Amino acid sequence: MASTRNLVGETAAGNERGKVLVTRDEEKAEEDDSPSAKRSKFERFPLTRWELAAALGVFFVFSTGLFCIYLIMPAADYGKLKLPRTISDLRLLKENLATYASEYPAQFILGYCSTYIFMQTFMIPGTIFMSLLAGALFGVVRGLFLVVFNATAGASSCFFLSKLIGRPLVNWLWPEKLRIFQSEIAKRKEKLLNYMLFLRITPTLPNLFINLASPIMDIPFHIFFLATLLGLIPASYITVKAGLALGDIKSVKDLYDFKTLSVLFLIGSISIVPTLLKRKRIYE
Repeated sequence: MASTRNLVGETAAGNERGKVLVTRDEEKAEEDDSPSAKRSKFERFPLTRWELAAALGVFFVFSTGLFCIYLIMPAADYGKLKLPRTISDLRLLKENLATYASEYPAQFILGYCSTYIFMQTFMIPGTIFMSLLAGALFGVVRGLFLVVFNATAGASSCFFLSKLIGRPLVNWLWPEKLRIFQSEIAKRKEKLLNYMLFLRITPTLPNLFINLASPIMDIPFHIFFLATLLGLIPASYITVKAGLALGDIKSVKDLYDFKTLSVLFLIGSISIVPTLLKRKRIYE
């Protein structure tokens, strides 16, 4: 009888402990499912205080420089000037800036370049409209030179900004894409310039991702710079040339139809021919 009572007591105690554990697990699950827990897990900002302060400091320096440039420029009706978001906005901006650009060409180019580089550095959308504007105001040759210069300078500036604070941000935004990019870079270390040219010429990866991820993958700056300078020429030429005929464009999507994308991929494929030939020789 004593042993039976002990057995019953142990069973009851075990049940009580089980209930306590279940209750704790349920409470933990409720805490994990609570909005605050989800925010802490999935929406936690990746930058530390120091990294955020550094980013804000760089942004403040660039903003101050841009503001000072605008202060020394001749007076204009700034109420009519805004960053375009549609082709209609771009047409209005072109009409408002045409006279100003012809009367003050040097000051206008300084303001245009500083705005473009600022947008490219801090990943502000709309640089494609700035490229179309260059074609509309300056023609193909000067417009292409301006766009390639500004895009390369802005991408280089973004490269160094990412070198400073970009690693946690890119890991947070594109973890899977970053792993794929890392594996592809590892396969092509000997012909890295050719591969980077291919990425710049073709829309395989967004330029924003390339700018941010390249320093994290320890891609040398001179390779990044050359690939950007040369690789952006074909797409920039298409965009600048389209700026000459803004009236015929209804949307940005019209710029890159199937024919245009095919040409870009063809040009990009030429850049990786040396890599393919080298692999063929190795296999042979």
